[in-house]
Order: sequence, then C-alpha cells, then structure tokens
Amino acid sequence: MAFKKLLASLGAGGASVETVLHEVNVVPGGVVQGEVRIQGGSVNQEIEGLSVGLQAKVEVESGDQEYKQDVEFTKVRLGGAFELQAGAVHTVPFGLEIPWETPVTMIDGQALRGMHIGVTTELAIARAVDSGDLDPINVHPLPAQKAILDAFIQLGFRFKDADMERGHIRGTRQRLPFYQEIEFYPPSQYRGLNQVELSFVADEHAMDVVLEMDKKPGLFSEGSDTYRSFQVGLHDYQGTDWAAYLHQWISEVGSKRNWF
Repeated sequence: MAFKKLLASLGAGGASVETVLHEVNVVPGGVVQGEVRIQGGSVNQEIEGLSVGLQAKVEVESGDQEYKQDVEFTKVRLGGAFELQAGAVHTVPFGLEIPWETPVTMIDGQALRGMHIGVTTELAIARAVDSGDLDPINVHPLPAQKAILDAFIQLGFRFKDADMERGHIRGTRQRLPFYQEIEFYPPSQYRGLNQVELSFVADEHAMDVVLEMDKKPGLFSEGSDTYRSFQVGLHDYQGTDWAAYLHQWISEVGSKRNWF
C-alpha cells in the first residue's frame, strides 16, 4: 500500500516520495484517503508541484492492432510550490474522489483478472517531473451493481474475463474516455449465446446497464452481436427481481432473433 521512489533523475539532492493509502478498498463515488510523504535529501530543493490521480490500464484498438495504454482519468493538485529543506519530511494528506464510472476490480472479495487501477503521484522539482509507481486500489461494486452481478450468477452465468477499452458506448451517460466490459459464459439454457458482455455506466443518480450478447455461429450463418441497455436507479433497485428480469429480457431478444 506504499511505494518509494528515489528521484535521482531530478538532480542532486536525492529527494524521495512515499504515498500511503489509508484504505485501499473503495466504491465508485467514494473517496480514497491517503498522504504523500516527501523526504528531503542532502540539499534544499524547490518543489514546484505535487499531485495525485487515478490511472487505469486500458486496451486501445488501432486498425488491426491492439495495445495497452495507461490513462489518467482524474487528477488533483496538492498545494502550491514550496522549498523542501535538506533532510526534512514534508507530509501532505489528500482525499481523492473516485468517479462514479470507475470500473469494478473486485467481486465478492475476488480480484477481476485484467483490471489495473490505482493512485499515481507526480512530483515536480526544478522544472522536471517524475511520476511514482501505481499504488493499486480495490474498487468494489455499488449495491445496485452487485444486484445485477448476483442476478447473472443466480441464472448460471460464469465469469469469463474483464477488460477496459478506450472509447465510448453510444447512448449512455459515459464521460470517461474508456469503459469496462465484464464477460460471462452463458448457461446451457441459453444455447444460442456464445457469451454476454456487461458494462455499467453510472453517475450519482442511476446507471446504464449495457449488454452485448454474442450469438454462436451456426452451420449456415455467422455469429452476430446485439446491444441492449436499460437504466437502474442507484437507490431504488431493490424492488426488482433482477434474475427474473434478465432472464425474460435475454429470452425475448433471443427468441426474436431465433437464437434459442
């Protein structure tokens, strides 16, 4: 939960920075609390700026190629410039808000493969900038998100994988430059489905639940994807049997397209 990095590249003096998170378990819309401790080296140094942010490793599609890219999706400056005395320790507390759209990295205490989200620290000394390593956080689902995830498990869907992709889902309230897809293998009762990809796009009031249903290719037909979405209130989700709702919804889509 802490990392140190010697800022030797920023000139003589050897200042080092350590970021400590008080609690790594958070939810979208919450706050991660911590502090940055800057240890002065052998000489006085001018600290021009200090900031913390959230960073995610996302997939980017470019033509026929795919690659991973680090995307900083929120950033907060901590105070102004100051002089760090030799050998002194300067401690700066912070509270970093977690955007409502932040992808989930944990479900039922288990880490989702492929999810890399954490806090970054950036220190500027004498017109040079150095970023520390990623300090991971665990993003747990909101209660409304947990209800949808539990419904998929109740229906017999099995978790396959998760990823974060750069881009936007059309027709949603998305503001971040990337989104998450949680992939499931369907149970045998949905025999025409190959997989289902689930995305949440939330704000402080509600969330868009987006399903991409991938049809199995047949003997004389290719597979095809179908997008469907619906909205769920973050505070009024409890009155719905989500397993029954999802079953009816998926069955209707499949029957209309002769998948099942």
